[in-house]
Amino acid sequence: MGTVTIGVSIAVPEPHGSLLQERRAGFGDAAAHGIPTHVTLLPPTEVADTALPAIEAHLTEVAATGRPFPMKLSGTGTFRPLSPVVFVQVAQGAEACTWLQKQVRDASGPVARELQFPYHPHVTVAHGIDEAAMDRAFEELAEFEAEWPCTGFALYEQGADGVWRKLREFTFGRSTVPPQAGHVDRGSLPTSQL
Repeated sequence: MGTVTIGVSIAVPEPHGSLLQERRAGFGDAAAHGIPTHVTLLPPTEVADTALPAIEAHLTEVAATGRPFPMKLSGTGTFRPLSPVVFVQVAQGAEACTWLQKQVRDASGPVARELQFPYHPHVTVAHGIDEAAMDRAFEELAEFEAEWPCTGFALYEQGADGVWRKLREFTFGRSTVPPQAGHVDRGSLPTSQL
């Protein structure tokens, strides 16, 4: 039995996701190309690889209780000096993200965990780089905006190479089939409102 590092997040769709990833790399953040642009629901968490089926079942249930909501990113913020991060702000959808992450980390579920900092939905655009580059990220993306309907979230696994790869998407209101061929869908669950 081994362990894997997983995360759960809402992907920032194209063309915005690639644009912010390229900008992050341009600011000198070496991790940029290994991290798809996202809003975190579950930060990196080490779990037993045998726990993945239970985690997928739990996330299917969480998704089944959700419904699509509008997401809007607008402007920048920072966690400095507490944490060396510059981010694009979630201007709309923050309340729904907060609700979702609580469901994902629910104490009765397979990925129950406490957070190091209070939850604050955001899209990281610079992390752990020099102060001048952090300032540049903060200033250059201050006018950035993006909007889309959020229809679900995804489970990711961090590879040995440090790259995060999508394992499965979860669509609100129903269960979904993962990208792996031959997987049997667990069946639809009743839909309720967020």
